[in-house]
Amino acid sequence: MSDNEKSGGSTQDMTARHAEVVNDERPRGGIYYNTTTQVVMLGFVCFMGPGLFNALNGLGGGGKVTATDSANSNVALYSTFAFTAFFAGSINNVLGPRLTLLLGTTGYSLYIGSYLATNLHTGIGWFEIFAGAILGVCAGLLWTAQGSLMLAYPTEKEKGLFISIFWAIFNLGAVVGASVSVGQNIHNTANQVSTSTYVGFLVLTLIGVAIPMCMANPKRMYRSDGSKVTTPRHPSWKTEIYSLYLALVTDPAILLLFPLFFASNYFYTWQFNDFNGALFNIRTRSINSLIYWISQIFGSYAIGVVLDIKSLRRRTRAFLGWGILFAMVFIIHGWAYMYQRNYTRETVTAPDYVKMDYKDHGYAGRALLYVLCGLLDAMWQTAAYWFMGAMSNDPAKLAIFVGFYKSIQSAGGAGAWRADAVGTPFMNIFASTWALLAGGLLFALPMLYNRVRDHTEIEEEILQRMDDQGNVLDVSELKN
Repeated sequence: MSDNEKSGGSTQDMTARHAEVVNDERPRGGIYYNTTTQVVMLGFVCFMGPGLFNALNGLGGGGKVTATDSANSNVALYSTFAFTAFFAGSINNVLGPRLTLLLGTTGYSLYIGSYLATNLHTGIGWFEIFAGAILGVCAGLLWTAQGSLMLAYPTEKEKGLFISIFWAIFNLGAVVGASVSVGQNIHNTANQVSTSTYVGFLVLTLIGVAIPMCMANPKRMYRSDGSKVTTPRHPSWKTEIYSLYLALVTDPAILLLFPLFFASNYFYTWQFNDFNGALFNIRTRSINSLIYWISQIFGSYAIGVVLDIKSLRRRTRAFLGWGILFAMVFIIHGWAYMYQRNYTRETVTAPDYVKMDYKDHGYAGRALLYVLCGLLDAMWQTAAYWFMGAMSNDPAKLAIFVGFYKSIQSAGGAGAWRADAVGTPFMNIFASTWALLAGGLLFALPMLYNRVRDHTEIEEEILQRMDDQGNVLDVSELKN
């Protein structure tokens, strides 16, 4: 009896699935079944949820006078986010990306609703913290499903482009949200946003909940080169948990990206609360938030172009992107240090301290620094996705990797927000931010050197060769 016969139907099913991936012709689905269209729709899912969340957080303290409740809410959010995201890749592979996205979008309405409630009623700061914890669970699901689709739909030569398309649309949500805030607060010289700002954000997030179910089934999607998108299996929970373990032990190079992941949300605390929130009044914070998110669109596009330069090998592009990030980290934080050394938590909370307005002398330089911070954020996140995409083309494996990314990222964010909530000196948070960014890049360098190749082969796709019972098939069984 042959090995194929011994393995029974599971081997035949896997062989048929692999043949389908390689040989099927693209259906006539029009623009709707175009992978670019689906990534655009994915961008609008995040436009209505995380984009508006970013606009609110970018005001510093969620647009409130005191940032303590907002910081504690973010601690709860990133703590539950870190836990959920670690397993969210497995949840996504069982439930499917559309249902996972739908569940993920619901938490953003509750979160923004909590800010509206606490703006209308005093003494219910606990509700913000509760809503933050629920959003952490939802966000873990949303971002893992998003990352899996965004990295699975493009060809290997298009990943930088697709990431930048998504990032641009996603950040348009923050741009629109920040624009609304500017329009409603431009004549407001106080330090708190108006109630109507929260109402507008809440309505938009509710609209966004419906978008995931309007997206195409990934099983019907083909890439631009004609290859079929490999769809995640829907196995038992036991098999999927084993897949999580297998992805880690068979590709341990992902561990070298964990420090880079950890730093990728850590810097928000200093940027949003300890720079923008600490130094500027609400209308100027709104303007700063707007230019920050606009700069993200250009930052993601710029690094995406670099990472997709067709005349360069993929390994060369990886090192070039790394070098740009390294230079940006030291230029921006060297400049930021010149400002940070001149103020402390005590000076900006003194009764006689007057927060800076956009009409004041010295504002332009600080605004330009904030633009560069936005550029770096977009470049960092885009490069992190691209690095993972260079390790695999399999949506099941990418869902697990993105889950690791979001989990470790959120753990870093939780730590930074908690440090801010307990009154850690601004300089300490700033210095740790700089150190973590530099350290993350140094740890990533050996991964790029040893793991990134010019093409990902089927031999490297362990999870793609796994059947629904958890058996990893040999490449020869797939090709027979």
